[in-house]
Amino acid sequence: MNYVVGTYIAYLAISIGLTIWVARTLHRNGRQFLVDSFHGNATLADSINHLLIVGFYLINIGYVTMALKYAAKADNLQEAVEAVSAKVGLVMLILGGMHFLNLLVFARWRRRALLPTTPPPIPPTAWMKV
Repeated sequence: MNYVVGTYIAYLAISIGLTIWVARTLHRNGRQFLVDSFHGNATLADSINHLLIVGFYLINIGYVTMALKYAAKADNLQEAVEAVSAKVGLVMLILGGMHFLNLLVFARWRRRALLPTTPPPIPPTAWMKV
């Protein structure tokens, strides 16, 4: 019995479903962060949020479909489960890596955007002799 087609279907279903779930979560929860980063400009934040999600889908689903070809051929159920879990695990690592990279970029972006509104440091109350 050949398990290759079943492995492909399971891999695609799990990976694309996981990608859609992560994208929806990021879209919903990232909006407030972007609105704050753009000083309350909700229109710009929504536009950037939408563009980010489109790019997220293109990169992840593109990788999932490209990686479909590269795997060991499963001859039994155990090998099929192992192949699917290895491929889905790699997709999860890539999704997590992209998420943390986005957080790093936007945290720096937000810090830079909020810099003009931060109060100046407290002046010193005394001086030390050198």
